[in-house]
Amino acid sequence: MAYSVNKVLLLGNLGRDPEVRYTQAGKPVANFTLATSERSGRDGQDRTEWHNIVAWDKLAELCERLIKKGSKVYVEGRLQTREYTDRNGNKRWMTEVVAREMVFLTTDRSGAGQGQGAPHPADAYAGGGNGASAGAAGAVAGGRSAAPAQGAAEAIPYADDEDIPF
Repeated sequence: MAYSVNKVLLLGNLGRDPEVRYTQAGKPVANFTLATSERSGRDGQDRTEWHNIVAWDKLAELCERLIKKGSKVYVEGRLQTREYTDRNGNKRWMTEVVAREMVFLTTDRSGAGQGQGAPHPADAYAGGGNGASAGAAGAVAGGRSAAPAQGAAEAIPYADDEDIPF
């Protein structure tokens, strides 16, 4: 049997605020762009690559509340290419990263009542698992809890034995 892997790991900055929409079934979906940069070649010039990111369910809601343009985010997910028809009737393809897990390295917590919109360092972890919600110390998702406020250390409880990361 042949196996394959479709996994993407990105660390970058949001190029625009997350745009959250809802499907007809009421399922939230967030879309945003993520910029990653690296020095290229002998000339030492920075090269920026733009990635289209899609997040679903509670992860989408957390994106809407906690991050904005310029926020630094770690995204883990899979590549997906979809076909659509543009306004002129032409077939187009779009490749995007469907986020499964995210770490919000800087956040905008003004929506959570904890600031005036300034980015705050946060060790907020958000998984795309079932039952994600936001807590006062950051994001809680998929049975995992976010790291508490800066400097504090706390064990991360796991929902089941299959989810242990070792």
